[in-house]
Amino acid sequence: MQGARPNTVTFVLGGVRSGKSRFAQRIASNSGSVIFIATAKPSDPEMELRIERHRASRPTAWQTLEVPVDLDVAIASLQDPKHLALIDCLTIYLANVMSKAQGKESLIREHTERLCSALEETKASIILVSNEVGSGVHAETATGRFYCDLLGELNQRVAALADNVILMVAGIPAPIKGTLAGAAESEFRIDHKAWGAA
Repeated sequence: MQGARPNTVTFVLGGVRSGKSRFAQRIASNSGSVIFIATAKPSDPEMELRIERHRASRPTAWQTLEVPVDLDVAIASLQDPKHLALIDCLTIYLANVMSKAQGKESLIREHTERLCSALEETKASIILVSNEVGSGVHAETATGRFYCDLLGELNQRVAALADNVILMVAGIPAPIKGTLAGAAESEFRIDHKAWGAA
């Protein structure tokens, strides 16, 4: 199925403040027509500040869509091969889906299945950002552990269908899969003064 897809899916994941969003934006900046798909909702003042910081870091020419839950619909609407969509991020998307589905596993999996199908069928190139939660703090609650399990599974699904996978480690891109592997280091110059990278 991957061979039939006209454009590429690139997956950038890493821990908190690993530089994954900044690296994904750097890759996207090589494209002439970028649609930024934001999944975060301003739920509290701290999140509002994070969202504002991310907005300020993006080129003003990029179109922004706010899509907390229906990523599959947004991706399916991208039918122009000249477009590139940057989705930031799957971590918050899954939390939004879990909230909407009220924790019902079957409904959550329906959403993620539709997302993966849309990624396989889109004509636009896609860059997705996600957290690698398996290397973080172990969740204390059953809901937290369920979330981590689901995100880990979703990350595996997306990585399997992606053409390129980059793992960010302390601001350094570690190529895992695909044609970006040889170019990752040259594509990304670390700014040690920019500690605000997500």
